[in-house]
Amino acid sequence: MKIGLLTSSRADYGIYFPLIKKIKSCPEIELEIIAFGTHLSENHGRTLQEILKDGVFVNHQIEHCISLDDSPKGISEAMARTISSFAEFWQDHSYDLVFALGDRYEMFAAVTAGLSFQVKFAHLYGGETTLGAIDNCFRHSISHMSTIHFVSCANYKNRLAELIGADESIYNVGSLSVDNINKMNFLSIKELKEQFEIDFSIPTVLCTLHSETTNFEQTQAHVVTLCSALTQIEGKQFLITMPNSDTSNEIIRTVFKEFADNHKNVFLRENLGRKGYLSAMKYAEFIIGNSSSGFVEAAALAKWVINIGIRQKGRVLTPNIVGCTFDQNKIVESIKEIENKGIENLNSHFYGDGDAASKILTTILTLDLTQA
Repeated sequence: MKIGLLTSSRADYGIYFPLIKKIKSCPEIELEIIAFGTHLSENHGRTLQEILKDGVFVNHQIEHCISLDDSPKGISEAMARTISSFAEFWQDHSYDLVFALGDRYEMFAAVTAGLSFQVKFAHLYGGETTLGAIDNCFRHSISHMSTIHFVSCANYKNRLAELIGADESIYNVGSLSVDNINKMNFLSIKELKEQFEIDFSIPTVLCTLHSETTNFEQTQAHVVTLCSALTQIEGKQFLITMPNSDTSNEIIRTVFKEFADNHKNVFLRENLGRKGYLSAMKYAEFIIGNSSSGFVEAAALAKWVINIGIRQKGRVLTPNIVGCTFDQNKIVESIKEIENKGIENLNSHFYGDGDAASKILTTILTLDLTQA
């Protein structure tokens, strides 16, 4: 069996990792890694190096799928180039099954190009909803173009069945992110300091902010509001990871850089890598922003999350998540609400028990892909 795996960013690769290891260990499967998107972008840390550092061979690198222009026109042109590049790729390469994860515009474009070639896609993770991001449309579209579906919880299985009008090809396997956490050999506080020059023995808040791409005109106001709120918090340092390649991401980058230049307790990092990011989350007092990692990974690590705005609106809210608007006072109030407060009644197994990779492998080995 020949399987392809599409990876376009640090985010999806980090989630994929336990599945890649599991499939690589199976002699019945020939796995090919197809890297594109920000993996190949110097401006976004060229995270292809992270894949190679893990000892994972990348079979194919598809260039020219990212634009340095983060305007709506630039994003649309990047999608067009990605479709064109993958039209050439699918013309020359065939697979029994191809994994596509998530909801990024690059992933949508790669899958769209494969549709006319009748490529069979397995989609992770459909059924989720993020009403504050155009990714919501991309995710649902990828689901409609896919043959097999792996979801992270029962709620999303039911929603996806409503979306595509059938449930026979939907498998609730849990999240691969939980696999990652359960098997992670976390960096120590000392190792984090050595690698990233951040001392987690000092109370640290982990922050990631992306633009609300359905409301990108407000990006400047949103990031300035968040920075203003953080200046009101005493006795903590802030580790900010840079945003992905969404519309108006350069505005966020510019404001954060200026913020860090003027505050000694603020640290900016382009990319911490899978182990570095999860280790930082483990030792952080709480997480703030609007990253999807505040939902699955933070729940598994039993960390408080302040989720700001509507980017993630529609996702399941576990008890560790406190939502608020982009209002300086509301953000400060939310921080004060969770400080020194334990998390009670948190079901850390909501997204599975950490065996998603095994369940996915078992499923694809038992399926007759000629009939799927």
